Amino acid sequence: MTNDVTLAFAHPEERSLASAGAAPRDRISLRDHIVAVDIGAFQSERGHQQRVMFNIVVEVRPAPQPLNDDVDRILSYDRLTEAVATELAAERLNLLETLAERLAERILAEPQAMRAFVRIEKLDVGPYKLGVEIVRSRAEAAIKVVGHDGEEASVHPLVVYLDNAALAAPDLAQRLDVWQAEARPVILTVGLPDQPQPQTGHRPTQRRVDLLAIEQNAWVLAARDPRCVVMATRTEIDWAIKRGQMVVWAPSKLVLDAVDGPHSREPVALALWLAELMAADRLLVHGSVALPAGSRVRVDHA
Repeated sequence: MTNDVTLAFAHPEERSLASAGAAPRDRISLRDHIVAVDIGAFQSERGHQQRVMFNIVVEVRPAPQPLNDDVDRILSYDRLTEAVATELAAERLNLLETLAERLAERILAEPQAMRAFVRIEKLDVGPYKLGVEIVRSRAEAAIKVVGHDGEEASVHPLVVYLDNAALAAPDLAQRLDVWQAEARPVILTVGLPDQPQPQTGHRPTQRRVDLLAIEQNAWVLAARDPRCVVMATRTEIDWAIKRGQMVVWAPSKLVLDAVDGPHSREPVALALWLAELMAADRLLVHGSVALPAGSRVRVDHA
C-alpha cells in the first residue's frame, strides 16, 4: 500500500514508467510550469488570478528515421507550453478537470503523441496544493466519421459482453435487432467456453491459451447470425464502426500488441478494456460477473 500511495503522489513521469508495457515509449516532459490563471467555480475565485502549476509527460512514437538533429522531426517541448497557453486563452474555466481534458486532447492531436499524463495543481488556495491528474491515450479517442452534411462527428460504439447463456439464448437475433436499433455500431465480446481449457502452469502461455479459447467462442457466436463478423485488428474494427457494422471481437492481437494492455485475464475485464479503448458509449454486461472498479465507461447490466 505504501508503494501505491507514494506512486499516486509521484511525478507523472514516475507514473508513466510504472504503467509502461514491455516496450516502453520515449517520453518528453514539462515540469513545474507555473502560470497565473483566473479559474475556479467559486465566486471568490472569479476575477482573481491564482497560480496554477502544470506537470505534463507525453509518451511519443519513436522517430521512424534518423533525427539528424532536426527539431522538426520531434514533438517539441514548446508544443506543451503552447498547448497550456492556448487552452488558457480560449475561455475562462471553472474546473481543473475540464482544463486537463482539453490539454490532453490537444496534445494527443500531435502525430507523435501516444499517451499523455497531465497534472494541474492550484497553489494559492491554502497551505497545500489542490489538483487533478489524468491519463489519456490516443487509442481512447473516439473514431471520427464524416456525415452526409460533411461535418465530422465522433462515433461511440455499444460494447456488449455475452456470457455463454446469452450466447446460446434462442432470442439472440431479437437482441441483436434491439442493439442495432440504437443506430450506433455494436461490438460483441464473449467469455471462455464452458469446457475446461488446457492448463500450462505458465502465466504467459496460459494467457495465450485463454485468449484463443475466447476466440473459439467468438466463432461460435458468428455461426449464430450472419451479422456477427469476427474481427481481430484495430483497422478492421475501425472500418466496421465507420460503416455501422456489427463486430465480434477476437481479442488476441489487440491484447498482446497493446503497450497499455489489460492486466486482468478475466474476459469481462478484457471487454471493459476494449470499451475504454474504443471510447464506447457504454458496456452492456450479461451474466453474473465481477467488473474491475474505476471504469471510465458507463456499465449497464442486462
